[in-house]
Amino acid sequence: MAIKKRSKSVLKNIRKARRRHSANAGKKQKLKAAIKKIKKAKSKSEAVKFYPQLESIIDKLIQDGIIKKNAAGRMKSKISRTIQAQTKK
Repeated sequence: MAIKKRSKSVLKNIRKARRRHSANAGKKQKLKAAIKKIKKAKSKSEAVKFYPQLESIIDKLIQDGIIKKNAAGRMKSKISRTIQAQTKK
């Protein structure tokens, strides 16, 4: 199979995609870290304190188009249920 020659615009698009991918991955990592922080909170009050920060991160990811609106809603709902369940422990 012959190797295709790529135009300048294609090469630039590849560079842009790589840059965006790494930036988006970093933002997703922040989200995962915030979720872990809430799940590992020792008390409900501590988890409630971190929740607004998590919501803010999720809303920013929606704006950037990294996660979709409904997926974000499910995340928020699941985390709030996790926080509510911490009172039973």
